[in-house]
Amino acid sequence: MEYKDYYQTLGVSKQADEKEIKRAYRKLAQKYHPDKNPGNKSAEEQFKAINEAYEVLSSPENRAKYDQLGQNYHRYQQMGGNPADYDFSQWFSGGGRGQRVNVDFGDLFGGSGGMSDFFNAIFGGGMRQQRPTGMNDYFSRQSINPDIEQTVEISLEEAYHGATRTFSQNGDQFTAKIPAGAKTGSKIRLRGKGNQGPQGRGDLFLVVKVLPHPTFKRAGNNLHVTVRVDVLTAVLGGKVEVPTLTGPVHLTIPAGTQGGQTHRLKGKGMPQLNDNEQKGDLLAEINIRVPQKLSPAERDLYEQLARLKEGQPVH
Repeated sequence: MEYKDYYQTLGVSKQADEKEIKRAYRKLAQKYHPDKNPGNKSAEEQFKAINEAYEVLSSPENRAKYDQLGQNYHRYQQMGGNPADYDFSQWFSGGGRGQRVNVDFGDLFGGSGGMSDFFNAIFGGGMRQQRPTGMNDYFSRQSINPDIEQTVEISLEEAYHGATRTFSQNGDQFTAKIPAGAKTGSKIRLRGKGNQGPQGRGDLFLVVKVLPHPTFKRAGNNLHVTVRVDVLTAVLGGKVEVPTLTGPVHLTIPAGTQGGQTHRLKGKGMPQLNDNEQKGDLLAEINIRVPQKLSPAERDLYEQLARLKEGQPVH
C-alpha cells in the first residue's frame, strides 16, 4: 500500500497550524472544485486528494495518529527498509496502535470509493462517519450551486435584430429574449430560473455564442466584408454592390482603385448592446476579379491595350 504524504498534498509544512492548513485547503479546493473544472478528470482526482488530506490534518486526533505513522514509516526507510515491505496493518483502523477515528468524506463522492485505500485502511473502519463542522459549512456553500449556465447559439442576423428562445426548466416553459447587439460571451440573466439552493432558487445565465457567418466577419461592433470588383470598374471607377445585414447598398469607388483597399460604410455594422441607436461600421475590402475566360473580341481589346501601353500602333 502506498504511503500518502498529506502535508505535501496541501503544500504545507509539518509544523503548520490549523489556520495555515485551512487556508491552504480552501485555496486548493476552490482551484480544483468540479464546478470550476467540468469534465476534467485530473482536477477531480486532485480535488479528492486535497479533501482527503484535509480530512486527516484538520482533526487533531487524526493528525496525531497520522504523524505517529509517518514518523515510524520514515524511520523504517532511514534504517534501510524497503517502503514496499512496510507493515501498515498495525495502523489499520481499530487494530493495534492508535484509536478508531470517526471521520469520512465519502458522502461527497458517493461513498468510500472517493477515498484512497490508504485512507480507508488507516482511518475508515467501516463506520458511519461525519465531516468536521467547518467543512460542512464550507461545502454547503461551495458544492451546491443554484445558478445554471447554458450556452445558446444564435446567427449573426439574430445578433443584429435580437432573438427569442424557448426553454424548459424545473417543469416550467418560458421564453427568453436575446437583445440586439449580443456577442459571443454575452450573458443574459433570468432570475429565479436556476436550481433550488439553500437560500432559494438561483438564476439561469444564458451564455451567447454567435455562429460564424459565410459573408461577414465581426470585430467588436464592426463588420468586415470582401467585395469583388471587376477590372474595368476598378480601372475606370463606378458603383459596386455591397451586402449588409439590412440589404445591399451601392458604393461608389474611384478610378484606379487597388485590390486590398478598404472603404468604411458608417453605421452599417452591429448595434451597440443596450443602445441600439449606436452602430458600428461596415468595412468593405476590395478584391479585384480578373476574368478567366475572354471572348475573341475581349481578348482583341486587351491586346490592343497592351500594345498601346508598350507604344506600339493599335490596328
